[in-house]
Amino acid sequence: MKTFDIRFSVERNTIYLQLHLPKDIYTFDTPYQITENEWNYAEQRPKNLYTKNAKTIYEELNRIKITVANWLRSGKAGHTNVQQGVQACLLEAYKQKSTAKGNDLIYQINEYIESRKHIIEPNTLKRYYVFLRLIQRFEGYALKHFKIKEVNAAFVKQFFLFGAEENYSPSTLYRTISFIQTVLNFLEKRGVRTFAYELELPKIKKKTPFVTLTEEELNSIKQTAIPSELQHARDWLLISCYTGQRISDFMNFRADMLHIIKGKNCLAFQQQKTGKDILLPLHPEVLHIMEKYPNKFPPKISEQLYNRQIKEIVKLADIHTIVYYNKRSGHRSKPLQIPKWQAISSHIGRRSFASNFYGKIPTPLLMEATGHGSEGMFHHYINQMDIQRTITLGKYFEHAYERSPIKEKVDEK
Repeated sequence: MKTFDIRFSVERNTIYLQLHLPKDIYTFDTPYQITENEWNYAEQRPKNLYTKNAKTIYEELNRIKITVANWLRSGKAGHTNVQQGVQACLLEAYKQKSTAKGNDLIYQINEYIESRKHIIEPNTLKRYYVFLRLIQRFEGYALKHFKIKEVNAAFVKQFFLFGAEENYSPSTLYRTISFIQTVLNFLEKRGVRTFAYELELPKIKKKTPFVTLTEEELNSIKQTAIPSELQHARDWLLISCYTGQRISDFMNFRADMLHIIKGKNCLAFQQQKTGKDILLPLHPEVLHIMEKYPNKFPPKISEQLYNRQIKEIVKLADIHTIVYYNKRSGHRSKPLQIPKWQAISSHIGRRSFASNFYGKIPTPLLMEATGHGSEGMFHHYINQMDIQRTITLGKYFEHAYERSPIKEKVDEK
């Protein structure tokens, strides 16, 4: 049973620690500063965790909480002056960037990341550090550093409770636990006993459908009159929807990547994220666009400008269908209902390509074009809420019904 409460408050822009014990409340200044408008009192942290300063403050305050909580749980508080004891804890937290030890989860995660740095892609490394920071935040919530032996079914349950309180998406929590499983399996191979087998993951019951552009909408975008300054962005948008590549790849398409193989115009390139070599036959629509440019492709556009301009283009094309979309609000993503044009981003092309050609072209050939390593991953890019396929299925039902014995019996009545 917890007999203390550790909280933080802000006075004159200085963050101070409040230690609530059964008989008294103690306060201690910290060296961290933030304005009261930037501080979330209810959640005990900066309001916006996506600035560098706020992220640093949050991590430092979590370390203070864990250090003080460990001292209180140790029983030493009853034999030491509280003021002196907490001051010693604060000094320890300031001096050490990490209090994690060899049998701690955080320590082993750092060791695992260090061992993989030379063989993983930069984006994968970045994702690992995102998982690491989330686990550190969880430890601040739990007021402890978790030992490897404590990472079990109870750990998963508490982690998901923390995630629900913090409004993290189930998929983010799921991927983080999967990453922890990977680290534990890595340790098992090195003779460290873990409870990796206990880390059963709850199924994600509901998945917010992502947004795609149908072929009819692409045709509307193609036919819409737009200002000259948006022409290049429109051409890149169409190219992305007919090649299925990420912006890091399609925005770097060049004339020297073109090859003619048995009469077919193909593009040979290496995907930046995966390192996979792709040989992609070009869709006729892409070839028509390339005819407009002497250098074969439109001029390159920055990702920020491209994302802003394609929203304008889709809006001009009168594509206002209301869609469900995970839109960032504050420090979390929340499912909202918004006009489709507002949900358009650079990844729309890759998803639209997979959705529009799925069922028309054999899946292995589509995966060859997108570079997906497994059919399961490819299926994440297929819009399961495609209305056009539903209409097509309905037509098949009607056609089958017209030829069925059931209809004949109904007509006889």
